[in-house]
Amino acid sequence: MKLTSLVYLDPALQATAQQWASRFALPCVDGSSVAMAKPKFLQRFLVDQCAGEAEAFVLVLGDEGLALHAVGPDSVSIRADFHGPTVTYRRKQGGGKGQMIAKAVGLRSGVSPRVLDATAGLGSDAFVLSSLGCQVTLLERVPVVRALLEGGLVKARIFGAAQDPGLLEVLDRMALVEADSLNYLREISELERPDVVYLDPMFPVRTKSAMVKKEMRVFHSLVGTDSDADGLLEAALSCARYRVVVKRPRIAPALVGPPPSHVLEGKSNRYDVYTLEKLPDGLNAIARSHR
Repeated sequence: MKLTSLVYLDPALQATAQQWASRFALPCVDGSSVAMAKPKFLQRFLVDQCAGEAEAFVLVLGDEGLALHAVGPDSVSIRADFHGPTVTYRRKQGGGKGQMIAKAVGLRSGVSPRVLDATAGLGSDAFVLSSLGCQVTLLERVPVVRALLEGGLVKARIFGAAQDPGLLEVLDRMALVEADSLNYLREISELERPDVVYLDPMFPVRTKSAMVKKEMRVFHSLVGTDSDADGLLEAALSCARYRVVVKRPRIAPALVGPPPSHVLEGKSNRYDVYTLEKLPDGLNAIARSHR
């Protein structure tokens, strides 16, 4: 699917929209005339920007920030959300360090490891880990997805400054780095090595479309599969100080390489944990000493 244009829905956003459009060499289109229209009229307007493509992507900049709209049979909007009601509820009421992802990276009282999320995607797992006290570096190699992350972080920071100071503390623990994950893992300095490397490589979509959410099918068409995931595991094992965590669909095979030290399994996903050394107590102080 092709990225065809950038549409802004408020004249006040024109300058920002032009910056985004320039980054991707896209036409910048004023869509303010349909900003308040019914969704079907907005969708029709977006279709008109697709230059005859049956299936395409359009970036849309509006009051909620930067979003990616898929135009075609799977019409859906995708954005990186760090301040909406769902993520806010999980941040405040989501089970804390009892969550499976927290156990997977080794979070416990007195232990908040520095995590490198080498396949950040839309940043949901990185945000959860940061909300639990981890310093998290996010790597995302797909430029459009990285743009969604940037837009989501900017919008969340504006929201936090106005309404939620606690959110700002979480965002301050997140750092987005523009880099190819494999090269980054192989070239990282000794001083910058993370305590934990977290991987969530894309898994091939199953053939039965009813089994896969529409958003995930669209995301797959944008990102593709991580054909170098096994190479990422090898590089991650050489980079991490204490452990590597790989998130997988529950029924998916493990990545090629050594078997995980242990596995945490949920209803739909599991975490393959590769332990290199025991996470020491007082890792908060250790993390600060490496910064």
